[in-house]
Amino acid sequence: MARAELTNIRSPRVKAARRLAKRAFRERDLAFLAEGPQAVREALRLPGVTVELYATADAEARHPEIVAAAAAAGVPVHLASGEVMAELAQTVTPQGLLAVCRLVHVPLGEAVPGARLVAVLAHVRDPGNAGTVLRTADAAGADAVVFTDASVDPYNGKCVRASAGSLFHLPVVTGVPVAQAVRELKDAGLRVLAADGAGERTLDDVDLSGPTAWVFGNEAWGLPKEVLELADEVVRVPIYGGAESLNLATAAAVCLYASARTQRQK
Repeated sequence: MARAELTNIRSPRVKAARRLAKRAFRERDLAFLAEGPQAVREALRLPGVTVELYATADAEARHPEIVAAAAAAGVPVHLASGEVMAELAQTVTPQGLLAVCRLVHVPLGEAVPGARLVAVLAHVRDPGNAGTVLRTADAAGADAVVFTDASVDPYNGKCVRASAGSLFHLPVVTGVPVAQAVRELKDAGLRVLAADGAGERTLDDVDLSGPTAWVFGNEAWGLPKEVLELADEVVRVPIYGGAESLNLATAAAVCLYASARTQRQK
């Protein structure tokens, strides 16, 4: 039987999903939006995470395997008109697939034991940067990513898109004060390194073979003094050329991959 197409942007179902673009509603409903085929595909790999799927006819024709996977998992699939998808999506050119998902973060106490590489985002405010760091941490084989309470919401639409599905690949911790995060990481046997241009030693001079947590700071002003003082050591990425500095996502990639390479060589 053909499914009826959702065409009314003011329907209760559409309005309930659309409000998840706002953090207050995400926190109240314990749900968020994952937009695009990559994010939806990865969300469906985790049992029980995807609540419902919206798909345009064109997107269903392009990605029948995603729609089939949703149906096989018992996830309701709603055929949406282009107007409804434009209302739900947070991009200028929607890709035609959008899932409502349950929040996937875990408590810090579950993510830390046994970890050898962790990324901590302290005062990171830009969702695109945060999502890129999350994606990089996943690619580098990190065991967890911690979003401290002063950082952006990892379920922000731009952050979810920038993570390119990595939000669903590794433990993500949210809302923890940075001092608590550092204390628990140290208690679990990780050495906490703050990545900052104020470091006396460079990445080339530091032993990265042991379990390590990297703390990354704000895009514009880095890490505040009180956070630097919490770390075991402040480390800077060496600049060999004439550039003044590296942006957050690039610096995070350099640090995380340096640790990952050293740990694997060991």
